[in-house]
Parts: sequence; structure tokens; C-alpha cells
Amino acid sequence: MSPSASPLSISATAERWPVNGSFIISRGAKIHVDVVVCRISDGTHEGIGEATPIYYEGETAENCVTAIEIFARAHGSFDQQTLLDHMPRGAARNALDCALWDLLCQQTGQPLWQQASLPEPRALTSAFTISLSDPATMEADARAAADTHSLLKLKLSGSDDHARVAAVHRGAPDARLIVDANESWNNLDIAGEAAALAQWGVELIEQPVSAGRDDLLADVRSPIPLCADESCHTSADIPALAPYYQAVNIKLDKAGGLTESIRIADAAEQAGLKLMVGCMLSTSLAIRPAFALAQRAGWVDLDGPLLLAKDRDDAMHFAGGQIMLGRQNR
Repeated sequence: MSPSASPLSISATAERWPVNGSFIISRGAKIHVDVVVCRISDGTHEGIGEATPIYYEGETAENCVTAIEIFARAHGSFDQQTLLDHMPRGAARNALDCALWDLLCQQTGQPLWQQASLPEPRALTSAFTISLSDPATMEADARAAADTHSLLKLKLSGSDDHARVAAVHRGAPDARLIVDANESWNNLDIAGEAAALAQWGVELIEQPVSAGRDDLLADVRSPIPLCADESCHTSADIPALAPYYQAVNIKLDKAGGLTESIRIADAAEQAGLKLMVGCMLSTSLAIRPAFALAQRAGWVDLDGPLLLAKDRDDAMHFAGGQIMLGRQNR
């Protein structure tokens, strides 16, 4: 995208959205999610983007708003490359980048997939998250979800994981399963854990070890593909991860926008890695650009809006375990 000939008007606000019940992973529970919403106007058209602060990296909606305001004061007009050059990765840059892409779509009248040279959108099967809990609760949650969702993602903790996965399999014996260890397997026999989970049909294991300790996987021969999540932030990370993982989970908030996320996808595929596109808790506004990139992915985990008590009016369409653009967004 070329810089606008006239200065752009940029604004950012923080919003709080309640979770439906609570969302529990090994790091704790959340009952709401705070997001940052960025708007960019050229005086005629307006682009809008949403991002979720990466709380485990110290981001908050408030400091993301501040970062956007500082960038806006310093740059009257800019393009995606300027954004990459002058703002660090993270949710603030993601909100700006996605708003910039949306502005371009409004200016040209072309959909995002065409502007970003991505595949034409089709409905995708998205994982549905089963929050971390005791095995009986996870079994009940899986049974309830299985009527609608054919792909379930289990949150694990490094303790009693076999019992949790077995329970979910009992509750939803026909569902495909992926698991997210959330960096909790540092002190476990990872190959042994993977072999045990394989009997329940688990087809992907996310981030078994802590980010930065990926070398713990050097001698691991897993029967299930291992997927880097917290270890994968930008395209520059791919060469170091390729010896240890078979897939990467791309999240726009981690990467700092759709622009860098596309670069991650390109680098990962060139390195022989498969793609997963995931999300943080968010509304459908944040999911739309991720959905565009997810057309290239082997696994899709874009259920963030389904975990909220409510979504935006112009929501993505979720039905039968699939996600697609709502009519108003096509």
C-alpha cells in the first residue's frame, strides 16, 4: 500500500468484552478480554482493525492505545513497510496494520483476499476450545460441543493430561483433536507423552516446551506433529524453529499484523513447515483478516468470538463447526 497523499487521521480505543463463563488455560482464567480498536481515515474512507494485547508479554489495551497515539503523532501518512520499520510487533501494530489493510479495501472497493494476494475465501473448519479443567468437566464440555464442532482443541497443563484427553475422547469419540500444552511439558518425556496421546487420535501438539527452550525437542521423535506457538512471532524466527517443529501457529497479534503474518506463512512453507492460524480471545472484527490468511492453513483455530458472551453486530458466521464471512463482510 502506498502512503496517502494527505495526512491520515488515526484513533484508538480500548474495549472490554465479557467471556461466556470463563476461559481457562494453564496460565489462569479470564472472565473478559480487553481489545484495542484502531480507526484510520483519509477523510473519505475509514479502515478499522482490532487486536488483543498479549498479556503474558506485558501488553494491555491501555498501553497499546498509547503506542498507537505515539505512532500517529510521528507519522502523518504511512504504508505497511513504514509500520514494520517503526513499530515493534504486538497488538498495537496489529490493530494499525489491519486498519490500514481495511482502509485500502474501502478505497479500492476490492476485498481483502485480493488486496493481499490470498486465496478466495471458502468456509473453513475451525477448532473449538475445551478449557482446562478436571477430566469429568472437560468430558462434559466435549460432549456438548461435539454436536456442532468436529475439531476440538484441548488446553493441557502438564499434569493429568492423559486423563483429560481420554475423557474428551470419551465425550466426543468422533471429533478430531488437537492439544495445546501451553509450554507445560519441559520436564516430561515429550515423545512418550505424544505416543500416549496418539491412541486417542490427537493430530497436533502445540507448544510443548517453553518459548526459548525449543532445543529440548532436539532428540524428540514424536508420532504427532509439534507446532510452535509462543516460540513463533515473526518470519525471522522460522529458521531457528524448523529443526524442532513440523508446524507453526500464526497469530496476527503475535506477529504484529497481517503483513508480517503473510511473511511468516511464506517463510514457514519454504522451510517445509505446515501452517496453523489461530487467535486470541477477540470479536469477529479481529478474526476477519486472520480468516483471510487461514485459507492457506492446514489447521484453523479462530473460535475467539464463540467464547465471548456476545459478538459484534457484523459478525463472522459460525455454523456446523465452520467459519465463513457473514454476508455483510463479503
